Amino acid sequence: MGRKRFDEMSCAIAQTLNQVGDWWTLLIVRDAMKGARRFSDFHESTGIAKNILTDRLNKLVENGIMAREEVGVRGQRQEYVLTERGEALFPILMAMQQWGDKWVYGDDGLPLEVYDARTGEQLAPMSVANQSGEEVTHRDIAGRDPRGRSIREAG
Repeated sequence: MGRKRFDEMSCAIAQTLNQVGDWWTLLIVRDAMKGARRFSDFHESTGIAKNILTDRLNKLVENGIMAREEVGVRGQRQEYVLTERGEALFPILMAMQQWGDKWVYGDDGLPLEVYDARTGEQLAPMSVANQSGEEVTHRDIAGRDPRGRSIREAG
């Protein structure tokens, strides 16, 4: 059975999951952000089966998250690089990292400390803020349709 698709849902979260909602996909993006570029790099770091890796890389390219670059003589080899769209997944991965650090590992010790290589400083906890800089929780948000009507009024 294939994984469920959300093509009919008018929801940015559902549509994002259509493109990156597979655990292998996000691990490939994670490794690309760490500098992996070749098929063998991704295979070695994830341990993913080659046929699944091929499929996920093809989907990442198809969805504009990664691009193939020809390297070597007459394109005998390809490398995969993140596009601007792929680079924009960085905050999502960092939010997942911080969530896992707190809720999976907690006080038991982190497997990896992530910090700003330029300054050596730890990263600030991820949060959502409004344009004034005030933190916002899920209890504080509402939605509007393209005509400016709140979700509760639209229909």
